[in-house]
Amino acid sequence: MSQDPCQRPEAAGATQVLCPSGDLRDGGHAVPFEVRHAGQPCRAFAIRYQGQPQAYLNRCTHVAMEMDYQPNRFFDDSGQWLLCATHGAAYRPQTGECAGGPCRGGLVKITLSEWGGMVHWHTSDHLQPVES
Repeated sequence: MSQDPCQRPEAAGATQVLCPSGDLRDGGHAVPFEVRHAGQPCRAFAIRYQGQPQAYLNRCTHVAMEMDYQPNRFFDDSGQWLLCATHGAAYRPQTGECAGGPCRGGLVKITLSEWGGMVHWHTSDHLQPVES
């Protein structure tokens, strides 16, 4: 059964609006956002890959530093891999799993959902909005 894109999923839990759906294009620039991960402020990013929105902490698993080589640019030239500009680690856009390079583990995934023309991210015990 497919989800009505205009209706909020039944088991969505606590969510935060991230951006309009049209802001995420396959293989395109990311939409950055701030989260509190394990009590610490951290940048995160959302992308679209094969039609599905995905989001991760902007933190390479090799060294805890941001990955984008230009602001909000994570995809390689082919649009098939997420790259760490500093260490060359490559990650699978649909899972955040390490696919090559000096990485340890995968990216920290952030659950997204999409309805009503908007992308939403889901909070958890370890992932909260940054309070202004």
